[in-house]
Formats: sequence, structure tokens, C-alpha cells
Amino acid sequence: MQLPVGASARGIAHKERNRLRPQDREVHDWYRFVLSFPPHLVQDYLDRFRIGPDATVLDPFCGTGTTLVECKKLGIGSIGVESNPMAHFASSVKVDWSLDGKRLRAYADAVATTADAVLARQNLDALPLFAENGTRSSPLRALAPERSLLLLKGSISPLPLHKTLTLLDAIDRQGAVAERRYGRLALANALVQRIGNLKFGPEVGVGRRKEDAPVVAAWLDGMRTIARDLRNFSERTHVPARAIKADARQLDQVLMPESVDAVITSPPYPNEKDYTRTTRLESVVLGFMRDRRQLRSLKQELVRSNTRGVYKADTDDLEIADNVEIQRLADAIESRRIELGKTSGFERLYARTTLLYFGGMLRHLAALRPILKPKAKLAYVVGDQASYLRVMIRTGERLADIAHSLGYRVLGLDLFRTRPSTVTGEQLREEVIMLEWPGCGRSKRPCPL
Repeated sequence: MQLPVGASARGIAHKERNRLRPQDREVHDWYRFVLSFPPHLVQDYLDRFRIGPDATVLDPFCGTGTTLVECKKLGIGSIGVESNPMAHFASSVKVDWSLDGKRLRAYADAVATTADAVLARQNLDALPLFAENGTRSSPLRALAPERSLLLLKGSISPLPLHKTLTLLDAIDRQGAVAERRYGRLALANALVQRIGNLKFGPEVGVGRRKEDAPVVAAWLDGMRTIARDLRNFSERTHVPARAIKADARQLDQVLMPESVDAVITSPPYPNEKDYTRTTRLESVVLGFMRDRRQLRSLKQELVRSNTRGVYKADTDDLEIADNVEIQRLADAIESRRIELGKTSGFERLYARTTLLYFGGMLRHLAALRPILKPKAKLAYVVGDQASYLRVMIRTGERLADIAHSLGYRVLGLDLFRTRPSTVTGEQLREEVIMLEWPGCGRSKRPCPL
């Protein structure tokens, strides 16, 4: 299929398009997924698709709610679907603007006072930070062993963790449920930004170890930001927005038929990024993930995009068995592996992961069809990848082919930006696939219902 390829939504793609503008930070900064796309990209496509206040916009891979928040700011109803419990929680809180900002500020001050008092009684400053064997000379609160095993080793130091768990108790023991939810989200943000030892590059890792951190102060700063934003957007409280915890491959089981006017989203790309690691610290500390069983359950609800999330029982690859181009791509990856003599377990999974990814996206696009209104417009932000033994995966082109085979009209590919491959240095494209669903009876394809 010949694809109409365009420039970015406003002309020429450049570095500025991925930066968060100062005017976009409100609400988004409560907690932001490191891989989120910028809010102004959502604005671009809402404008291009002429989406007004009577419409409903869906983000089926909503992450921490960029699309939902931006729609609510503009007075447009929205629905998000997300499998990751931490990200789903963040989206749910970020679109709840019903609490009075002054009330939240009072709650935050009371919690901070309580936590500071508890920590002061413990006289932690009078104790040596670490004994010679690397452990605290005084007992500190810690996570249960099965939870600690889920963390990247060294992702949070003992004293900041002790203070964090003390603060979490204070958050959960005061105020109403809504206030506690804001409190937990602010703590998740502080864990990533100021308390933990994480660093973010192509993959999340552990950076400089902080022996101590201003836990309560960092949290209180976040709560004050939330309280301020709640005051600023109080007139938008009524705009409908909700996040549903579900598998994006099963949308027809959780959403009403012909209920969505537009889709703006960024699904995972086929690469070796384990998306569950990005939110692992806050997921474990806040109790969204308690053991390996829960981690495995989460991964099974995600589109397979990396070898760490592949299981023997997976069958999404069968969905794509008759797609010649994707089968050829998987064969090229496997041939390259054999040529290079790569025999590790994860390298042997590269070809199958590719098939599982595109099969999972086919399932997603198929399940989406009955949810869409006729003439619904869709924008998918996706990126090329060369992670699998330097075999180029043109994600946008392949997904456009799949969408076309399912009856969607492919309106074009907009170049969002380019970035260098960490493997080859080659410039990889990030693109926005624009689609239209013609509606049942209006497509040349069989009706999906």
C-alpha cells in the first residue's frame, strides 16, 4: 500500500515538538510518565480532527493521562484505558478536579506535620548513616522481602525509604479517600523525581545513591502544586473524563458500541524497553505490585513489545500468520541472529516478540472497530526500531498496513520527530499514523460486528 507521508502536524518536525512547554505543565506535572508524548501534540490533532466539546476522545494506551488531561482542559470528554495499575491510578487522579484546593492544602499541611513529628521522635539525625557493613545501625522500616525483590537494586536508599513509608502511613491515616489519592500520587511523583536513586536514559537505571532525601518537603511541594492547579481548573470539574483498567486488546468488552469520535494515543513500540520497570519503584512502594505473580499478571495484560514480557502460552503471533511483510521481517531477524551466532534466551525471542507485537496490535485495532463512530479519526504516535540485531522495523508503515487490512482508511503518516538509534546511530522516525474508520456498511471490508 502506498502511504501518503506528510510533515509534522504544523509543518516541519524539529526538537521543540517533544518539549513540554511551560503553559502545558499544569496537571500534567502531578505525575508524568517519562516516555509520555507532549500535551501540545494532543492539541494539534484535536484541532486537525476538528474535535469539539460534544465529542468523546479515547486513549486506549493512556499511560499517565496526557490525552485525558489535555481534553479535560479544553472541555472535551475523554476515556482512557490502561493496564498498568500505577499508571491507571495516576490517570484516574489527574482527571479528578472535584476537590477544593484549600481543603487539599490543609490536608497536606496536617499530614506533613504528623510525619515530621514521628520522624523527629525517632531522632534519626543523631544516628550514623551506615555501619561498616553497609547497614543502618538502628532498625529502619523496610519493604517485605518479596516486594524488595521486585525493585531495581539500589533504586532507593534505606533512610529515604524509611521516611517514605512513615509518610505513607500519615497519608493513609488522615483525610478522606479523595485527599489520600492525591497524597499517594504526589508521593509517587516525589519518589521518582527527588527521593529515589533512579536515572532515565534509553532504559531506567540506578544513578547516584542518595544517603538521605527531603522526603516530606518534596511531597509537600507536589501537594501544593496539585492544590494550586485544582483552584485554577475548578470550572472544568464537570467535563467527563475517566480511566478504565483493562487490556487494550479487549476494548469491545469494556466500552460501548459507537461511543468514540476520535482516538489519540501512543502505544508501545517493539523494542527491548520493559515498560513495567519505568514505574516499578512507585508501584512497589505504594503497594500496586507486591510479588512476582502480580508482575507476571500485569505483563500478560500488555501488548508484547519486549522479550521480558513473552510467555510460552502467548498466541498473538497467530493473529498475524498471514501477513507476508511481518513474517518476512521476523524471518530477517531470525536469520540475522543465526548469522551472528547469537544464542542467548532473549535473543532467540526477538523474532517471536516481533510477531507477538504486531499480532497484539492487530487484536487491538480489531477490537476497537465496534467502539468507533462512523468517520471517527485516529492518531497513533509510533516509532521505528532497530533494537533487534539492527534489523530496521518501520513500525508506522507496518501498523498502517494492518489497519488497512482491517477496513480502516489510512489518511497518512506525519513525521513527529527523528532520533538516533542507540544501537546503530541511524536516524529513526517517530510518526503519527492518521486513520479513519468508515463505519459498518461504509467500508469495502466485512462488517466487524
